[in-house]
Amino acid sequence: MHVTPGSSDTQSDPTAPKQRSFAIAGQLVSASRAVPGLHLVATPIGNLGDITLRALETLAGVDIIACEDTRITRRLTERYNIHASLKQYHEHNAAQARPKILEKLAQGCSIALVSDAGTPLISDPGFKLVREVTAAGFNVFALPGPSSVLTALAVAALPTDRFFFEGFLPSKQMARRARLAELSRIDATLVLFESGNRVEDTLQDMAQVMGTRDAAICRELTKLHEEVRRAPVAELAASAGALETRGEFVLVIGPPAADAQLMAAQDLDDLLRSALQQGSVKDAVAQAVEVSGRHRREIYARALELAKQGASDHGEE
Repeated sequence: MHVTPGSSDTQSDPTAPKQRSFAIAGQLVSASRAVPGLHLVATPIGNLGDITLRALETLAGVDIIACEDTRITRRLTERYNIHASLKQYHEHNAAQARPKILEKLAQGCSIALVSDAGTPLISDPGFKLVREVTAAGFNVFALPGPSSVLTALAVAALPTDRFFFEGFLPSKQMARRARLAELSRIDATLVLFESGNRVEDTLQDMAQVMGTRDAAICRELTKLHEEVRRAPVAELAASAGALETRGEFVLVIGPPAADAQLMAAQDLDDLLRSALQQGSVKDAVAQAVEVSGRHRREIYARALELAKQGASDHGEE
């Protein structure tokens, strides 16, 4: 890589860029052709200045950039005067696009995979492509860089020694609350994505399940209107109606308190027996998970034992 008034690199592949270079601080920098294979390139989550030099050189040096939305990625390539060909790869066309990418790799092409923002494969369909590319014997290279998960975790002022990334919760309230109940048992800081039109409902559900835990709402990270609110979940839920809902949200919830109590085994048995008299094993387990603090697998196994015992006792009568 070196500064030059301009350079060109013509390939036999018609999709290959005619010029392998990028501009930074008003200077045109030439880039070598990227090594054949799939390059996983992290891109900025908001501030375009967060791109790494290695990422710029790779994006300028590949034959094709596979991206979720060409309009979004084009803002980045235009900002840095990169001429690589942009091709869509997203959840709706992935099945059709993967064979074409594999075909290009077989021809010796270099391809970069980017998401709209952040590190590829985090809440996007890229892992299936990586799996097929590696199975076919082609090289895969990872270029580390921006991540909204780690950025939110860093500014949330919550424990970072152990964390669990959930991604997006279910959109339906019943399923969302059930999943939150499961997540509440994890002894780690939780990191979740949420959309602006659902963030208030999600916070209300969180307050029902883990209201006393400390949390942070991170909105528009690294962008002009970045906002971070830190408070117990119940307080954040109470003020959620005043939230600006435009933009991207990352929710960070601290781990459960060290003195959080699990329901005693005898109490759990009593609860399950009562629930089994009124409904199915599935319903009994769901009810116990909500209030016992114990893992679903443990509760399910015990519910099956008690249901079997109940059936046996009833048969003897």
